[in-house]
Amino acid sequence: MGTSDAVRALSAAQLVAKDVAAIDVNMGCPKAFSVQGGMGSALLSKPDLIHDILTTLRRNLSTPVTCKIRLLKSPNDTVELARRIEKTGVSALAVHGRKVPDRPRDPAKWNEIADVVSALSIPVIANGDVFEYNDIQRIKSATGATSVMVARGALWNASIFLPEGELPYEEVKREYLRKCILWDNDLKSTKQTLREMIMHYSCLEFPEGKALNKSESMADLAELYGQEEYYQFVCKTRFGVDGYR
Repeated sequence: MGTSDAVRALSAAQLVAKDVAAIDVNMGCPKAFSVQGGMGSALLSKPDLIHDILTTLRRNLSTPVTCKIRLLKSPNDTVELARRIEKTGVSALAVHGRKVPDRPRDPAKWNEIADVVSALSIPVIANGDVFEYNDIQRIKSATGATSVMVARGALWNASIFLPEGELPYEEVKREYLRKCILWDNDLKSTKQTLREMIMHYSCLEFPEGKALNKSESMADLAELYGQEEYYQFVCKTRFGVDGYR
């Protein structure tokens, strides 16, 4: 979750706590919509508020609580914040290997994630520049992290987790849409992930991208990707009708 207030964070967490494996607080997002609301990476300069949010969640939830941060200005600053977070009783800490001003094209600093791993006793999740299956073991070996968080690499091709190698992009894209239809995924979320795939492998200015942007329903997406029959089947199974828009 994104939050800037301990009481609101607890209220939101209590709504979903029985339906999730853990509650994770995002303290690393540098996007304007997050920072302007005092959330995400805006929290990195407010350690007291971080402590308040995490301790409030820990004291009132039986569900595990975790959080994610970015690197601070110096390795020492990052380690000190990580130690303070550990003292709140969180179950794990994810560290993205870039600072707030860094751009995605800037290499992630795995060595600074390793500094955090060495300083803590709780599990540390390493994040940054994991774009293929072999990168998962590479970042674990380089940092000593317990586990790995994958972001853009998984958005572009979710089969990144297959040891035998990634599946063709077109195949993954179709299977992703089928899962979104089956699970009645949010349309905006579905389109955004498809955009990420297209921007990585192709271009949104090509016919596919333009058609995706114009799509106004899951039915439109099913038609665009040749999944009309599957869409109709799911709708009939779910609603007892041949389809809906």
